[in-house]
Amino acid sequence: MSSETTHRKDSAYVLRDLAGRDSEVPADDFLSGIENPPTHRPMIGCIIPAYNEADSIASVLDSLLMQTRPPDVIHVVVNNSSDETVEVAGHYAGLHSRWNHGQEEFTEIFVHDIGENPDKKVGALNYGFAMVESYDYLLGVDGDTTADPHAIKWLVDEMESDDRIGGISAIYSIDDTAVRGPISAFLIAGQRAQFSAFNMQNLLRGRNMAVLGGQFSIFSTAALRRVMEESHQRSPWVRDSEVEDSLLSLQIKSAGYLTKISAHARANVGGMQTVRSLDAQQVKWNYGAIELMWPGQRGDTKGQPLHPNLRLRWFEHLSMLTNLFTRITFAVLLSASLTIHAYVFYWWWLAPTVVATLLNGRVAHSMRNANLKDYLFALSFVGAEVYMWIRLGHFVRAWTKFASRSQTDNWAAQARAERGAGHGYLIPVFGLLVLFGGLFEVWTRLPIGIQSDSLAVGWPILGIVTAVQTAFMTLKVLRPYRGYKV
Repeated sequence: MSSETTHRKDSAYVLRDLAGRDSEVPADDFLSGIENPPTHRPMIGCIIPAYNEADSIASVLDSLLMQTRPPDVIHVVVNNSSDETVEVAGHYAGLHSRWNHGQEEFTEIFVHDIGENPDKKVGALNYGFAMVESYDYLLGVDGDTTADPHAIKWLVDEMESDDRIGGISAIYSIDDTAVRGPISAFLIAGQRAQFSAFNMQNLLRGRNMAVLGGQFSIFSTAALRRVMEESHQRSPWVRDSEVEDSLLSLQIKSAGYLTKISAHARANVGGMQTVRSLDAQQVKWNYGAIELMWPGQRGDTKGQPLHPNLRLRWFEHLSMLTNLFTRITFAVLLSASLTIHAYVFYWWWLAPTVVATLLNGRVAHSMRNANLKDYLFALSFVGAEVYMWIRLGHFVRAWTKFASRSQTDNWAAQARAERGAGHGYLIPVFGLLVLFGGLFEVWTRLPIGIQSDSLAVGWPILGIVTAVQTAFMTLKVLRPYRGYKV
């Protein structure tokens, strides 16, 4: 204990430290601390890379200070910001203390403004890592993410229970209570469903997490040092990838550690409330994933198509490709059939719609904090279908960028989109119009015999692919969730 003297004062003890300052401690807390001396307490250093987070950084810091097991130190690393993030975070700088189960806990907050940083979030994370490398764990938190009060405790308990775990992520969702406007509400509902489906997939795969998202994940610093050593890197995060968290997750797994998702810890991340910003974010995520899946890409970071962490990524991209094929093919065949009055409706074509709606409803029901908007989004079918078309646009844009080998700064593109600039999100719409316009022009010039033969071949192919897709969706509907909630 750092105090020089201790004396009793009614129902409290007065502690005098070496500087001669007195502080009162409740007698029960003081005696409990003597009777139950502290055991090993792992040190946690928290890094918050912050870019224009003036509106949310106070809530993030409040969330961390209210944790039942707060970090020992928090470094807010402000980079490339033009708003008042530094000023807002600066009000929290300094030492914070509280009594918890008879022990006084301290959290010191530092705010660093590193100005213009070409490595953006990666540079901010590495700047913070240099200051907490000697700690047991590094907690990475985005500047717009708040967590359940028990989140850090649960993450640390899981890390301490198994030395094989190199990193563990919280279960992510998006708080939609303050969302206003129909477009924003629709997009947030879609993102909540997207997060929920992704989280459940990882939970059911032995809680093996393919991507330790930077929103709220904790890492063993020993594992990070191993990654640096084996990958010949000066720092854990590198700019070679558009998705720095996915690359680091692969490297941790390759270094012999496990990457997990928590069964209990939860965090709410910032959602995208415009089509423009959602497009930029998802194109960056998809593009980065493609680079990791494809051999020999950016810098010296080789693609690892057979890496265990990328199996789910391959399945997701194959699923998106199938969704793209069935939807466009159905629209083309339906339009073509109607032009020659050859369309015949069969009731079993409703089966994929019914199964998809049941699956969307089950995803909504799996959310711990599901609300009416989530169920309306899922069960109306229209909402989920429109959102799927938006996601398909992101998917096509990412693969088109990759195929063209254009060296676009997708980080900068996302920043511009969040400021309301850029029209790249409209490209898939124009592309779809051009595609249908071209096909219609060709179709109208074909002889009726060729048109009829084309439909006779096209509909059965679509039927077979749709039947297989519906079978996979049915298996997902029937799959037990083993009590997990996302």
